[in-house]
Amino acid sequence: MELLLFKHNRPGRVCTFEEYRDGGGFSGLKKAIAMAPLEVQQVVMDSGLRGRGGAGFPTGKKWSFVPRDLPGPRWLICNCDEMEPGTYKDRALLEANPYSLIEGMTIACYALGVRHAFIFIRKGYETAAANLARGIEEAKKAGLLGERILGTDFSVDLDLHLSAGRYICGEETALINALEGKRPNPRVKPPFPAIKGLWNSPTVVNNVETLANVPEILANGAAWFKGLAKNPEGAGNKLFCVSGSVAKRVCVELPIGTTLREIIDVHCGGMRDGKKFKACIPGGASTQFLTADHLDVPMDFDTVAKVGSRLGSGGVIVFDESQCLVAATLNLITFFARESCGWCTPCREGLPFVKEILQRIEVGRGEERDLEIMREHIKYLNYSFCALAPGAMAPLDGLLRSFEDEVREHILKGKCPYKTEKQI
Repeated sequence: MELLLFKHNRPGRVCTFEEYRDGGGFSGLKKAIAMAPLEVQQVVMDSGLRGRGGAGFPTGKKWSFVPRDLPGPRWLICNCDEMEPGTYKDRALLEANPYSLIEGMTIACYALGVRHAFIFIRKGYETAAANLARGIEEAKKAGLLGERILGTDFSVDLDLHLSAGRYICGEETALINALEGKRPNPRVKPPFPAIKGLWNSPTVVNNVETLANVPEILANGAAWFKGLAKNPEGAGNKLFCVSGSVAKRVCVELPIGTTLREIIDVHCGGMRDGKKFKACIPGGASTQFLTADHLDVPMDFDTVAKVGSRLGSGGVIVFDESQCLVAATLNLITFFARESCGWCTPCREGLPFVKEILQRIEVGRGEERDLEIMREHIKYLNYSFCALAPGAMAPLDGLLRSFEDEVREHILKGKCPYKTEKQI
């Protein structure tokens, strides 16, 4: 398997600027600057690269929405807020190598006609932020960032913004408001950020992993990138960060289309303590549960969607036969209820209510009618202002779709069947 994102990693330490450059780093930038900006955009579009932050929207297509004829500045923002439970891929990437992101952002700025870009990173990522700050200065000194890059007329400033950090800042318009110093509520769309974003100017927001793919795409070509995937509909590699009931918790780079079974059995050493696989959340906390019937599903955007979940961020949380999925879902809903910005009624009022129902069920005070009430909330919370509430309902939807018997067992027995009397 050919590594793309982790190819410059060094055991136990961060990659140096010299090691990155000697390993082929910045060759993608050199190729890009020799092309017209629209040609660079077309290469990214042809590569099939899809956003790695969760939504999976085609990156080149997103770039194409930025109008070329509007006066005034354009902006690029890298979203490194990464507060999705179960997701730590961007941190793993930046703690090992900040240069792929810096190079990828520089190429994206060239393709989009951007003069100033921002990295919006959560303050808790201190090591990653320090690596980026050092890498930005090193790139400037080498003439690969700042004024007249590689002796051309192309110039880019790159600023690192340490955010106070809340989950809602992962929503791109809430992130834009936070970067402007406003309360991070989502904005009405349309207009979309590509038309009216940061300071009312055209803006593209991309994830860390998305932008880190761009240098290798430019260096090796769109066909090469598509050929990395295991399935013909896919493109590239993906970072999968696996946690939960596995023998070894890892963040691993694998081809798009790798199955869950291979990820768990080969790269995580199987299940912990010899337990049986029960379920997993495949793409971070805001995705539906997959069951043992889905172990051989290729991990790609469309294939995972066909079985009723989402690839999302690639944050895989694994549960074994001894674990209660009502308790797990309650834990996730508690997080989402806390992280709601409170802007709209469905999210502000609905999430705490669902949390209360799950709490009652978990301690043995649930009722049969609670199942229908929760199903109604899965439907009604889709009408919230942004995607936070629908995402929060995803694990609940998966719980009721695949593990309704487990929920009913809590209600019929009047207790959690997975807890001993001592635990209760």
